[in-house]
Amino acid sequence: MDTPRTPATRSPVQVAALGVGVVFLLVGVLGFIPGVTTGYDDLRFAGHESDAYLLGVFQISILHNLVHLLFGVAGVLLARTWAGARNFLVGAGAVYLVLWIYGMLAGHDSPANFVPLNAADNWLHLVLGIGMIALGLLLSRRRVAAGG
Repeated sequence: MDTPRTPATRSPVQVAALGVGVVFLLVGVLGFIPGVTTGYDDLRFAGHESDAYLLGVFQISILHNLVHLLFGVAGVLLARTWAGARNFLVGAGAVYLVLWIYGMLAGHDSPANFVPLNAADNWLHLVLGIGMIALGLLLSRRRVAAGG
């Protein structure tokens, strides 16, 4: 059975999942703060018409912010166990790779770009996907090699 660990006994994969989850929570909250989000008056629930930008670079919407918050909550909760942390990093990393492909295929001004995503978002999603999968696999190698 995969029991939760105390902060002092968290495995490296759990620490990574917790850190990623906290960053997602922070990004989700920052997306709702005028000033940190430029064009805040143009923030829409969803769609490419949302002209709000986190840090003036990443196009966001309320839906986009809510997704970040959900990923953050998932990361923090799943970091409680080794298996949960590994599954969060690998699974969420895979979702971000799919989102990268989607963003590359959906035209910026297309109704299909409902999240919305711009070029900066797309490349960040690629880096996040690769990075999260790498963390999940590399930081859990020792336990898998040791027989679980």
